[in-house]
Amino acid sequence: MHPTPATSPQQPEHRPAAAPATSATSGTEPTANVVEVEPTATAQAVVPAAVQPAAGELARLAAQEAGTQLTPAPTRLGDVVPAPEQVRPEPAADFTLPADTTIRVSPDPTARAVAERLADLLRPATGYPLPVVEADHPEPAGGLALVLAEQPALGLEGYQLDVTPTGVRISAATAAGLHHGTQTLRQLLPAAIESTTPVRTTWTLPGGSITDRPRFPYRGAMLDVARHFFGVDEVLRVIDHLARYKLNHLHLHLTDDQGWRIAVESRPRLTTIGGSTAVGDAPGGWYTPADYQRIVAYAADRHLTVVPEIDLPGHTNAALTAYPELAPDGTTPAPYTGTDVGFSYVDPANARTYEFVTDVLEEVAARTPGPFLHIGGDEAFKVKGTAYTGFVERVQHIVAGLGKTVVGWHQLAPAAHNEGRVLQWWGTDGADPATADAVRRGARLILSPGNHAYLDMKYAPDTPIGHDWAGLIDVRQAYDWDPATQVADVPAAAVLGVEAPLWTESVTSLAEVEFMLLPRLPAIAELGWSPRATHDWAAFRARLAGQGPRWASAGIAFHRSPEIPWPGSPTDPPAASVPTPVPRPRDPHTGRG
Repeated sequence: MHPTPATSPQQPEHRPAAAPATSATSGTEPTANVVEVEPTATAQAVVPAAVQPAAGELARLAAQEAGTQLTPAPTRLGDVVPAPEQVRPEPAADFTLPADTTIRVSPDPTARAVAERLADLLRPATGYPLPVVEADHPEPAGGLALVLAEQPALGLEGYQLDVTPTGVRISAATAAGLHHGTQTLRQLLPAAIESTTPVRTTWTLPGGSITDRPRFPYRGAMLDVARHFFGVDEVLRVIDHLARYKLNHLHLHLTDDQGWRIAVESRPRLTTIGGSTAVGDAPGGWYTPADYQRIVAYAADRHLTVVPEIDLPGHTNAALTAYPELAPDGTTPAPYTGTDVGFSYVDPANARTYEFVTDVLEEVAARTPGPFLHIGGDEAFKVKGTAYTGFVERVQHIVAGLGKTVVGWHQLAPAAHNEGRVLQWWGTDGADPATADAVRRGARLILSPGNHAYLDMKYAPDTPIGHDWAGLIDVRQAYDWDPATQVADVPAAAVLGVEAPLWTESVTSLAEVEFMLLPRLPAIAELGWSPRATHDWAAFRARLAGQGPRWASAGIAFHRSPEIPWPGSPTDPPAASVPTPVPRPRDPHTGRG
């Protein structure tokens, strides 16, 4: 099973199929479905339209109809997730996008790419052409301006956003900062901006300025594609969700007992044999070199770094079915499609094991431009003491020789330190002397506490999929912790950032991935991005509620957590909402419904 071919490069995000919208550049007059929205609402009654004029004319007519209605902006300047560092509202400075809005941008290829993606995001709902024009000194001039400029105080990912009656200006020192600024701009527009077809409303942004930058440099999420396989387009859609909330790393758990998901040309049986299975009776699959390149490139375009994980020395049954000479007894194990852990491992005393590890990591490193290689290291219960630490130290040396920084689960802690080493901590008890000792020896931490950040945990006892070994994780549980103080005796300076893992033993589809990610992913994103002083549950839940209509407009599945005051009630959901698919309960061992 292989992923489907690439979608059109004109598609800004991997959204559900919808009726075709009018083209922003076509000279023809296609048919469009137009949603008419009252200026102060996020979405109201859907009004089918007859044959419409070309997009530019349609936009002008819509703007003319709405332009005389002086209504307040439907979104406040601070209604952003993650919370910005500084928000200075100017109620008299609202700006409404005119139909002839131009996006002006500094003459830099990376900045222009951000501007083009912004235009792609805004065109479907507005119907506006939104041309992108380069300028040496971009100014809004009644539209939008993206400006590369020295901003030492904002660092590599910060941005300044200013909304005035004459336009919107986003400035940053890097294209990454501009990208994050455009995600904030997107949230300041009415929720209907997420529609895939034209919507008649006033596209008003609240006036004022935002100064923003991240608290931690590493902010990520993990998708387990080994237990259940997800094709390229599904992974790209997950990348879109991460980019929306200013996350900058996608960790892919590519190998496990149930399946091997990345092609290694020097070891072809890893995928043809090891990639053929998954949990239960689900189909297997894997990424070809071209598939993986699509994922890496799509992420990079959205300023995310892919972190590939090859789990070693345990979680290797799929590899051993393909290359049994790596097994301790040299015999071929049966394919495994259950969900138990800790029984498989490559032989740490076998020289061929290290030849295998070198071959695999060398190819994966060559295809991965980011600095990190994740080597797993958890739950290798049958490789103990010096056999385990010796294996880890040899593999760390291999990773360093490839010019990469080693990342591993915090079970790597007892092994000797390797320069730059990063441990991913998934404990549930902050008292962890071994990890604290590794930090004293130079390690840095990515925080993924199992009882706060593991998004495969159930929301509540009746959540139909997921686990509860780390406890139940509702939205408040995902939000109420501080990465800087989570692990005892670890200084805040040693914390590289946060990551929200989603293991997929019981998660089988994109809708179920979204159901488990949302609305908890924005909580983790806020902990990673926003200053500690802004963390406040009451304020967060109110801001998070505003994301619901956006997800509904975009056709994104999410859990309507009762903790969050979503607009509308359970019996009166927001208009333009799509039903959230309710996952069926899964057998905990087979993953089957």
